[in-house]
Amino acid sequence: MAGLGTWSLTVAALIILLLPRNPPAAPHNLSCLMNLTTNSLICQWEPGPNNHLSTNFTLKSFKSRGNCQTQEDSIPDCVPNDGQNHCSIPRRHLQLYQNMGIWVQAENALGTSKSPQLCLVPMDVVKLEPPTLWALDPSPEVAPPQPGCLLLRWEPWRPSLYIEQKCELRHQPQPGEASWALVGPLLSQTLQYELCGLLPSTAYALQLRCTRWPLPGHWSDWSPSLTLTTAQQAPIVRLDTWWRQRQLDPRTADVQLFWKPTPLDKYSGQIQGYLVRAPDQAETVPPLCNTTELSCTFHLPLEAQEVVLVAYNTAGTSHPTPVVFLESRGPPLARLHTVARDPYSLWVGWEPPSPRPQGYVIEWGLGPPSPSGSNKSWKMEHNGSMSGTLLQENIRPFQLYEITVTPLYQDTVGPSQHIYAYSQEMAPSHAPELHLKHIGKTWAQLEWAPQAPELGKSPLTHYTVFWTNAQDQSFSTVLNASSHGLVLHGLEPASLYHVHLMATSRVGAANSTSLTLMTLALEESELHVLLGLFAFLLLFTCLCGAARFCCRPSRKNPLWPSVPDPAHSSLGSWVPTIMVEETFQLPSLRDPGMPPITKITVLEEEEKKPVPWESNDSSGSCGLPTLVQAYVLQGDPRAPSTQPQPPSITSDQVLYGKVLGSPTSPGPGHYLRCDSTQPLLGGLSPSPKFYENLWFQTSPLGTPEPLVPNQEDDCVFGPLLDFPLLQGLQVHGVEGLGGV
Repeated sequence: MAGLGTWSLTVAALIILLLPRNPPAAPHNLSCLMNLTTNSLICQWEPGPNNHLSTNFTLKSFKSRGNCQTQEDSIPDCVPNDGQNHCSIPRRHLQLYQNMGIWVQAENALGTSKSPQLCLVPMDVVKLEPPTLWALDPSPEVAPPQPGCLLLRWEPWRPSLYIEQKCELRHQPQPGEASWALVGPLLSQTLQYELCGLLPSTAYALQLRCTRWPLPGHWSDWSPSLTLTTAQQAPIVRLDTWWRQRQLDPRTADVQLFWKPTPLDKYSGQIQGYLVRAPDQAETVPPLCNTTELSCTFHLPLEAQEVVLVAYNTAGTSHPTPVVFLESRGPPLARLHTVARDPYSLWVGWEPPSPRPQGYVIEWGLGPPSPSGSNKSWKMEHNGSMSGTLLQENIRPFQLYEITVTPLYQDTVGPSQHIYAYSQEMAPSHAPELHLKHIGKTWAQLEWAPQAPELGKSPLTHYTVFWTNAQDQSFSTVLNASSHGLVLHGLEPASLYHVHLMATSRVGAANSTSLTLMTLALEESELHVLLGLFAFLLLFTCLCGAARFCCRPSRKNPLWPSVPDPAHSSLGSWVPTIMVEETFQLPSLRDPGMPPITKITVLEEEEKKPVPWESNDSSGSCGLPTLVQAYVLQGDPRAPSTQPQPPSITSDQVLYGKVLGSPTSPGPGHYLRCDSTQPLLGGLSPSPKFYENLWFQTSPLGTPEPLVPNQEDDCVFGPLLDFPLLQGLQVHGVEGLGGV
């Protein structure tokens, strides 16, 4: 701790050494005033910059008869309290009308300094207390102020009653948005003043201050504010009027007069009441109406067509407003309509008639069942070319309003047009009650009675019928507002349903109570019919599936071989008009000496160019066209017969076949099938025919007969002269394959 204290002292010493070693700065802005309340001379000043050294201030003064160049009597020093920059010299040390020299001395450890010297007379720096401001009340000796004027009086500060002084007055209209306006100087001898040029019927804040005059002195502080209101002037207004008139008896009419004041001047006088008089009625005669309301009812003779309306206050009356009861002879309006802008306003529109009116009167009030004419509002529009106006006064939601528009012309009025409207309508309070009229097994007929329109309720736009079955499946349908019934179709027999109706308008909807119904059950005969129909449909479906399964190609081919039928080929019709017909002699298949067929070899000939057909070849062989396959029989063939057979014509033509056997033999002819690259046409035969596979034919004894091929008949076809045009098909046979 001792070390810490030593370090602190060292730092403080360094700071002192580093600070400027100068005397204190001289004080400045020295001023003094004579306060008659405390009866002392108060002086104040501003010290110089802080040099971080303790500084003492002393107010010094002396008396002088000249301009303070010579000192006569010294005055005791005035030492202020610590931290204060002002000091007071008591009255006993002063000469009120003698010069004084005053200055301030500042002193610290490094030296002293002083302010510039001030030379003054104590009474020349006197500051008076503010006066007291009052309003001058009217009296028999004082006339009331004119509009825009105020009467004032004030009382000087009592110790200054014998001091000549002048005052200044300032005023500001309330609320205090405008700046203060200064009025003066005002001499203290008057003690009252009439302030004019103010706005009528306006409140003003007033303040007053005074100073020694003509001798030097300081202004006093402003007096406390006094608020006064200027006198008002007569009303400057335009009175819009409207009336309703009805005849009470042959000589008297009942008139209900309405009016609305419109100020024509910003500072028009406040209206205190209204007077309704006859045009030539003397002021001594009581008026027809003297009221503070905006309407009046009175009686007039039927021949009276005019009254006079004025507004008044204490300053006077407004200009008279004549009210002429005009007859309705003008053209009416067209297409009167309304639109609700919001729940508290209504827009009323119309088409201006021709000629254009000078203005319109719009009246509105609660419609039926409210009494006619009760609490009606109205307004007047002076623009004859306008086509609508917004009503915002006394409009409430969910209320029916009757609106009347009357055109105003120069010397007449037009007939009034009426319309009813809501600013906001309510949703329907409830929906019609559902009733069950008829019910069946799969249907139900419902009905309801539409309700009459309700006042304040929005018209219905549509109905919605909801029904729910026992499985909580919901269904609905929408009907127009003119519907009063519905038939539900597609219901299940002997089932329970819950049904309810919802009525909807533009602003909301309401639901009816729920209706529970149950459809009728099916009879026993109907069940039998339904079961029969179901069995028939099931059987028909099975048959169709089986037929489709059997007729599919992928299912048909494995059941029997697919052998094409060349007899159904369209090549059979490609026969030329002149054909070379040949008769073939085939060996008898019944010849027991024919060895059996033990092997069938299929040879494929190499592709080569076609050569001319050589019918006289000594070897008896023939060339085949390219890509033609033929059946070649191997074994021990028998010697073919070389005896030619007479040509014969048979009516049976076999395409792509070799005739085996003699056409003149009593038995049926046998054919040997030969393959070709030409595709076969026609459908598939269900089973092989007797001429399609000769090797499976048997003799009458039940043993297969071998065929003996001939060298001359190894080819099935003759030369294809015009292939692929296929002008004709020539079939060659072999004669004498065995004894027939």
